[in-house]
Amino acid sequence: MRDYKKLDIWKKSHLLTKQVYAEVLPIMPVEERFALTNQLRTYSIPLNIVEGCGKNTDKDFVHYLDNALGSAHEVEYTCYLIYDLGLIPKEIYNKIHTIINEVKAMLIGFIKFLRGETFNLSPLTFYPK
Repeated sequence: MRDYKKLDIWKKSHLLTKQVYAEVLPIMPVEERFALTNQLRTYSIPLNIVEGCGKNTDKDFVHYLDNALGSAHEVEYTCYLIYDLGLIPKEIYNKIHTIINEVKAMLIGFIKFLRGETFNLSPLTFYPK
């Protein structure tokens, strides 16, 4: 079992969720509170990481990391859509988009690491001292 609170990828995805809840959701129009905002389920990214940490094998863990990556792509598009519709300003979109890209890169790197694929990152990137 892994301690998700020690994983940098969980910390970054948790930060993403907090940013979306603090900066995006409060400025969304009321009529979108249950439509587009429902697609901004950024919490599904860290939740998948947490659930995967409870699994016994790297193969099972990777399955949940893959799900987290899929959720990150969904959030990325939803953020782009609400920006493109003019519902959030460019500054907020850029800030959120940067974090999403970092989360996606970290997830891809961690997945490759756990699968034993060649990747130029140290295990300490994922399991800090």
